[in-house]
Formats: sequence, structure tokens, C-alpha cells
Amino acid sequence: MHRPPVWLAHPLRWPRGGPVPWPAVLRGALGTGPALALGLAAGRPAEAIAAGLGAFFGTLNDRPGTRRVAAVRIGLPAVAGAAGFFGALAPGWWALPLLTVVGLVSGAVSVAGPVWSAAAVQLLVFTAVGAGMPVAAPPWAMAAAFLAGALWQLLLRLVVSPSGADGERHAVAAVFDALADALAAVGTPGAEAARRRLTGALNEADLALRLRWPRAGRAGRVDGPSGDDGRTRTGGASGLGVGEATPRRALPPVGGSAGGALRGGGGVSGRFLARALWRGGAPRVVGAEEGRLWERFGAAAALCEAGVALLWEGERLPERIVEGPRRLAEAVRAGAVPGAVPAPVSDSPARAAFDRAVLEVTLAFSGAGDEPVAAPPRVRPGALPTGPAGREYGLRVAACVAVSTTLALLLGAAYWYWLPVTAAFLVKPDIGPLFSRVVSRCAGTAVGVLFAAVLLPHGAEVAAATLGGALVPLAARHFAAQTAVVTVTVLAFVSLAGDTSAAGTRLADTVLACLAVLLVGHLPRLSSTRTRVGHRYAVALRHAQCYLDHVLAPERSVRAERDALRRTAYRALAEARAAAETAAAELRADRDWLPVGAGAERIVDATTACAVRLDHGRPYPPEPDARRSVAELELLARELDAGKVTPGPAEGAVPADCRTLAEIHGELRRIRTLTSAR
Repeated sequence: MHRPPVWLAHPLRWPRGGPVPWPAVLRGALGTGPALALGLAAGRPAEAIAAGLGAFFGTLNDRPGTRRVAAVRIGLPAVAGAAGFFGALAPGWWALPLLTVVGLVSGAVSVAGPVWSAAAVQLLVFTAVGAGMPVAAPPWAMAAAFLAGALWQLLLRLVVSPSGADGERHAVAAVFDALADALAAVGTPGAEAARRRLTGALNEADLALRLRWPRAGRAGRVDGPSGDDGRTRTGGASGLGVGEATPRRALPPVGGSAGGALRGGGGVSGRFLARALWRGGAPRVVGAEEGRLWERFGAAAALCEAGVALLWEGERLPERIVEGPRRLAEAVRAGAVPGAVPAPVSDSPARAAFDRAVLEVTLAFSGAGDEPVAAPPRVRPGALPTGPAGREYGLRVAACVAVSTTLALLLGAAYWYWLPVTAAFLVKPDIGPLFSRVVSRCAGTAVGVLFAAVLLPHGAEVAAATLGGALVPLAARHFAAQTAVVTVTVLAFVSLAGDTSAAGTRLADTVLACLAVLLVGHLPRLSSTRTRVGHRYAVALRHAQCYLDHVLAPERSVRAERDALRRTAYRALAEARAAAETAAAELRADRDWLPVGAGAERIVDATTACAVRLDHGRPYPPEPDARRSVAELELLARELDAGKVTPGPAEGAVPADCRTLAEIHGELRRIRTLTSAR
């Protein structure tokens, strides 16, 4: 029996349901409806609609995470959405060039990460709403009311959360839990997926810790690099140049210039990493409370490095080894000491590294001393809005929004904003393949219109908005369900604005916008995956190249820098894989990028295993072999960016006794074969 094409089956996929997030449901119910009702009670219907929209979109951006992470995820998009209401200053056909430019900027900014993507789409949506929704209130009043609604939802997020939850400690504990799952998967087909989940847990913990103390240690000064070896020279014996010598704890030291160890005189890769480190910021000194969490996070990172090396070796581990990280996770959550943690017999470099990492964990949990430590530097892998992916996304969004706006203005409808708003949601780059979104949008809008036809004629706008806010956390599992909830809620707002017969018109507008986006979004220049996916893998391979160069340099810098480079490489690979999974389900999937991603992930896994083996006494490869390996990674990244990958084996021979370099060269050959095929 033949399976249907991926692009056709994708809209029918329904993710597995988990437990009902009752706190999020309660926050949604207390947010949108009450904000709307308060404005109506004050006799300001226009501002009431804006406040309700602010609370509702705050609910859409309310995701699991720490309170501080939630503040960023809700706050930044709210500011962007409020700015969009000033689109009212460009009425009629003046809105067409404005929305085209905003669409170009919105699409480009979306590649910088999920929070920036949410902010960009809200800017575009509310620019269209501001330009096309006739309201009596001035733009500044609408923007202020929208921010007030979003702040109300943010206040609910900070207050109505699981009682007693310390988000940062739980985020660090989740790293140990994910490590336990990864160790349990060693030697099984699920090992790579478990390693990806481990990467996600590390990223979440890193973000949570940095947002908890955003200003910690900025009064201190960390000396800049000096000397011939490119490492940081610091005052005192502590390794931290903060005025006078500062004692430090067991967290590995930071410092140095990551580009200093790069071979070849600081070429493309040196500039690439220097720019990435500049974007991430310098190391900073932190206090005792944060230091304890950073130490445990640093110990978890060391365990994770050894765990990845164990995954690479592929030999099953005893169950008692898996239980060790779980015991550590429980200790982090409880703020207690875990006791003895079992370690494997040190009969291989990876197992010896894990044994040593267990010792580091014991020191991190010992609680001896409260001296400040240094938070490791962060390197951000995200694609740049001005890069190829940003330009391609910007062009796609601008073209779709411009066509939808033109159609809406030609039709002359009073509430013409619905078409460009629909286009903005459909062409948002990080919520699934375009055809699947179009089908889900049409189906969800039809269901939402039916529910609205039942609820709204009876004056139940506030009740519909309250119900919509409460259902958002449940409906977020599928785009069609989310669209249905959004449709009911927005039609309640539209009804309060005076358009009481909007349901049928909105359905027709949605179908028209879907057809326009489906045609424009699949034009040849806009539907190629080479830029959207190939560029992201090129970025990931450059990070992998910097990581490999750092590992292979005998004069390599300190451990924390290597940890940052490793996590950055995995984070860039995760972003590229998400884009590849979306591209695989597109109507015009011109290439399967997932095997390319698997090969790139194995390159970074092998690099991690190489670092562990070198740490435990294995000899460094000869200088020419190290140079050639790094250069071939850089060359492949450059060819992927240009879209012209040449097939053929890598030049030169690989030392037969170097398993890790042999695997790296083998994966490079496979990636070349996959990406050079037409």
C-alpha cells in the first residue's frame, strides 16, 4: 500500500496529547476576557478591543519556561505589536508600500530566533490592523491599551504559575534528566534523537540562567586578550582580572580568543567566530547564589560532553549508570546533596571522561565556599537577518503580503486588513510547511466561523473571548485548532467594533488569501530550499569547523570556551534541522536535507569524542591532517552557501588509527554526495 505524499499527510498529523496545562488555561481565561470587559465597562470599546488583543496575543506567546524567559517571550512581541498600530497613519493605498516594507523587515528578522519571529509577525499583523480597521481611538491610545493588555497577561504569567517552582533550578535539573535519557539510549536507534533533546535542555538552562541575573558582575572588569598565544591574561592567581585577585570555585575558567587557535592566519572562519563571540558578549563575574547554579550547570555540561562521547562509542551502559544523572536531577530540584553517584569502569576514553565528570559533579554539589565565579561566554548561532536566509524570507513575506493587500484594496472592503493578516500568519517561516498551513488555516477558519455564528449573535462576545483565551494552551498543539480558536476570538473583537456580519466575509477572505499565498509562495525564486535550509547548514558547519579547530589545536584555550563552541554547534544544527523538517513537507520539496543534517550532527559528535580522547592521552593528529580536516569543513560550508557543491572524496589520506577524523571525513564525503546530486 502506497503512503500519501508527506506534503499531503502533514496537515492530518496530530501530535500526542500530554497533560492539560491547567495553570496556562487559567491564565488564558483570566487574561483576554477580563481585559476586554474592563475596557467595555469604562465606555472605551476601541481601547477595550486593543487591550483584549494584547492579552490574547500574550496568551499565544505564553510557553513553558521560567518566569524571566516568559517575560521576554511575551514582552518583546507586545512592544512590536503596539508599534504596529501606528500603521493607521498610512490609510488606503498608502498602506500597500508600508506593509510591503514591514513584510520585508518582518520576514528577515524572523530568522533570528523564535522570540524575534513572534515579534516580527505581531508587528506585521498589527500594522495591517492599524491601517485597515476603522476605529475612533488614535494610534497612541490603541498602542497603550494593547501594551496594558499584554502587561496584564504577563502579570498573570508571573503570578499564576506552579506553586514553589524555581524555574532556573528546574531548568538545570532538566539537563540531568535529558542526560539520563540519552545514556539509556546509548547503542539504540533512538540515540541521536535523545542527544537532540539533551541539546535542547542545555540551551533552555543556559537561557534561563542568563536571564535570571542579566546585570550580574558588570561592574567587574575582565582584562582583554594579550600575549602571543591569544589567551586572556588576567590579574591574580584566580584567572579573573577583576581589579584584584578573586578566588574562584570549581567551574572551569573562561577567557581567551577563540579565533586565536584557528589555523590559516584568521581567514573566513576566524572572522566568523569573532563576529559570533561579539554577538554573544564577554564573560562576566557572578555572585555566590548564581555561582552555585552555574557550577552545577558547568558540571552538567562536562557530563554531557562525556555522554555524547559514550553515544558515539555506541556501547550499552549498565542501568546503574543511567540512574546517576536522575539522582543528580532530584538533588538540584531539592537543593540537596545527591550522595554517591555511580560511574562506569574507566576502560575507554569516553568512560574515563564520564568518571572524571562525576567527580566534578561531586565538587559542584559540595557547597564549599561562596566565592564569585565566571559565567561562561555565550556564542549565538542564529542566522543573521541580513544574510541569505533573512533576505529570502523577507522577500517571500513581502511578496505574499503585497499581493494580498492589493487584492483586499481592489475589492474595496471596509475591513480589508483580514487578507494581509491571513497572509502574515500563513507565510510565517517557523510554524510548518506552507501547504499544510494553508489547509489548516482554511479548515480552522471554517470551524471558527461556525462556532462564532452560534455564540456571537447572542451578545456573548466577552464570553467567546474568555473561552478563546482559555483554549489557546490546548489548541496550540495543531495549527488548525489554533486557527479555530483565534477565529472565534477575533470575530468577537470584530463584532464589538461594529462589523456584526463578518463571519461569512472572513471565511471568503481567508480562502482568497490562502490561494494568493499558495501561488505566490511557491514561485520558483521563493520556494527553493537551498537558501532556507542550505544556508543554515552552512552556518552550522562553520560552527562545527570552529569547534573542530579548537579541539585539534594543542595550544587550545580553556574548557569553558570549548563547551560554548560545542553547544553553539549543536544549537545551530538544531535550527537547521527544524528548517529541514519543514522543507521535507513542502509541496515543492526540491531536496531531502534531513540526511545532510544527520551527517553534520555525526561530525560534531565525532569532534566531541575526539576532544575526550585527546584529554585522556591520545596523541594529537599531525598538523597537516588537522589543517586539512578544518579546511574541508570550511570549504563545504562555503560551497553550500553558494549552492555549488562538488562531488568526490576528500583530498588526502586520513590516519588509519584516528577513528574520529576518519568518521568526520566519511561524513563530509556523504554530505557532498547528497548535496551535489540534482
